[in-house]
Parts: sequence; structure tokens; C-alpha cells
Amino acid sequence: MVSSASARNPLWHPFADMGAVDGDRLVITRGEGSYVWDDEGKRYFDATASLWYANFGHGREEIAQAVADQLRTLDSYNLFGYNANEPALKLAERVSALAPEPGSKVFFGSGGGDVIDTAVKIARSYFAHTGRPEKVHVIGRVQGYHGTHGFGTAVGGIAANAAGFGPLPGDISHVPYDSAEALEAEILRVGAERVAAFFCEPVIGAGGVLLPPDGYIETVAEICREHDVLFVADCVIAAFGRLGTWFGIDRWAVKPDMITTAKGITGGTIPLGALVVAPRVAEPFFTGAPGAPVLRHGATYAGHPVACAAGNATLDLYERDGLIPRGRELEKPLADALSGLASHPLVEEVRAGLGFLGAVELKADVVAANPGAANRLQRLARDEGVLVRNLAKGIAVSPPLIAGETELDLLATALPRALDKLA
Repeated sequence: MVSSASARNPLWHPFADMGAVDGDRLVITRGEGSYVWDDEGKRYFDATASLWYANFGHGREEIAQAVADQLRTLDSYNLFGYNANEPALKLAERVSALAPEPGSKVFFGSGGGDVIDTAVKIARSYFAHTGRPEKVHVIGRVQGYHGTHGFGTAVGGIAANAAGFGPLPGDISHVPYDSAEALEAEILRVGAERVAAFFCEPVIGAGGVLLPPDGYIETVAEICREHDVLFVADCVIAAFGRLGTWFGIDRWAVKPDMITTAKGITGGTIPLGALVVAPRVAEPFFTGAPGAPVLRHGATYAGHPVACAAGNATLDLYERDGLIPRGRELEKPLADALSGLASHPLVEEVRAGLGFLGAVELKADVVAANPGAANRLQRLARDEGVLVRNLAKGIAVSPPLIAGETELDLLATALPRALDKLA
């Protein structure tokens, strides 16, 4: 057994202060339902669904069985060129059938970062193959998060995530996350004839759980349509029940040109991403005759048969257990559970009420006085038996969709205690 007290282990953690982490790791050894256990036997409510993805919790035998069966049948094979496998074909059909646009195509990747980069490449390639190669500019939103690959880092709007890496891909700019007017102004500044795509999370996740203003999603979708800019809905977090619908963006009456998904497509059990591409964008690559443009892009493990088997079993669980609507059914109970924190003297704002996720932002003077305050609050919540997400200025929660009254009551009592200790 690896001890949480063991020092100088060579494991390098993502997004981690390794000087602080090394020798003080939280080693998770097992999970069941909405809970996980560490190597000392302590149980925690997984209020983050690990990293926004364990939508049906942990330890589902159906997924384990599907994975084991597939490993015994076909453990791996690539999708390049003419190759295919049955789980990938089946999952692509199912995801396409759920999409807002009938006839959508599905391009698989290893995770959310893969499909974000794929979406940028397809957007630019689409215009190149329809006689408008100058349309390469991409617009993101301040505080938006689109993974850590090259294009995703550049399109994302969290400045700290792009710092220190040198030049990033160009022809990319950002607008305020809550202003449709700013988006249109930026399109006109750059020139609509040069803008290829706009990337938009329905609810910004890692950037702070920022909810869109009323009418924002519909308005930016219309602006994109008017200026022939592809509207890319980044639903890596929002899809598969987090907002109470299959894709998250389908809570609004819009039809994105592309939808990025990952995380909940397998409940996090095996890495998998899926880009949903509307028919008009896919059409140049699917002419029905040899000689169509080739998208010279793809991940080694795209459409991995074991990952897709997990994806098919996951969709079965969502359908069988009626989990997809729960993101909407639980949004008010979660908002109610967090509402009491708004009056705490350390708290600037509580954001919740759209989907089964929320955030507690600390006051600016608290963070200024102690830049590690959010990290400390995360640790204090852990001491109370609840795992939350550190978002630099506060914390976020996104519990499994199977969580209920008991777990929400735990949040409502543990977080105030953690804040009191922080004070």
C-alpha cells in the first residue's frame, strides 16, 4: 500500500504545487457510489464527481463487466483509414442520434483536450475546403476553459493557464464571458471574413462556475449565424446530465455547429472524448465519393474499443436509471444547500441554480491577504469529509447525479464549518 505520508514519490501531479503536495498526498484507494476512501480508511463525499465526470458515482459493476468483456474480445485497434470496431460504430450512432442536428457526425478522441483541438482544426479546415481559407481566427471567452492542449490553452481565457509557455497558437482573441455585444464587436473588429469559430461553455466550469446571463446563449448563437462563424459549444463538463440534458447546450433552443464532449461519456471510467459535428460542417469531408478532403488529424486511441464499450455501457446506465434529468431536478436543492454560505463574512458570492454544480467565491480581500485561502478551504472541507474543487478564488462542487438529500445535507453543514475554521 502506498502511504499518503510517503515523501519524494516521482509522481508529478497536474495543476499542483509539488513542493506542497509531495509527502502530503491524498491517496484514494476505492470508490463506491457517491463516496471514496483514502489509504487510511477515511470516507469522503466526492462532491466534485472526481473532476466533473463521475456522474453515476463509482464502482458500477456494469461498466467493469463491459470493459472486461471487450478486453477479452478485442483489446485494442486503431480507427485510422478504413479501420473500425463495433463498439465505436455503435457509440457513434447513439451519440449522433441524441444530437440536436439529425445526421451529425462523431469524431472520437482520448479526452476533452483532444476534441477541442479537433474542433479548431475542423473549423479552419471547413472554411479552407469551402473556398474561404482566410477564416482562421477563433474567439474564446475570458475565464473560459478548454483544456490544456495547444489550441485549447490558447482559446481558454484563464490567464494563469497560458502563462510561462511562450508563444501559443495565433489568430485567437477573447471577449468578456457575459457580453454578447462584445462578441459581435470583436467579430466586426477582426472582420467576419476572417473569423472561423466562437467557443462557448454553456456554464463556465473551471473558470469559476459562471452562469450565462438570460438570453446570452441564444444571442451569441444568432450572432454567429449572422456572421457565418461556427458556434462551438464546449460541453465537456455540461454534457451527460450535468445540466439535466444529454449535451447541456440542448437546454437552449440553439443548434451548435460542433459540440465537444468527454468526461461523462464514460462517467470517467476510461478516457474518451467525442466531437459532434453538424452535417453542414462535416459535408465537405463526406462527399460520398473517393477524393474527398482528408482531415489529417486523429489521436492514436481515438475510438478505442474498450473505451467505447465503456461509453455504450454508460449510456445504458443513464437511460436505465433515468439519470440525465437529475442535473435539472437537483439544481435547486443544491442551490438551497449552498445558499446559507452567501452571508458568511468570508464569502463574496455563491453561484448555483443552473445544473448540478455550484461555486463559493471568497472575498477579494481574503484572497489578497492569503493567496492560498481557497486551497486551505479545500483542505478544511476535506477534514470535514467532503472533497471540493479549488478554483483559486474559491471552491466548486459538482456531485454525482446519484447524490441525494443525505449528501446535500452534508454539504450544507460541512462547508460552513470549513469556512469558520478558515476564518
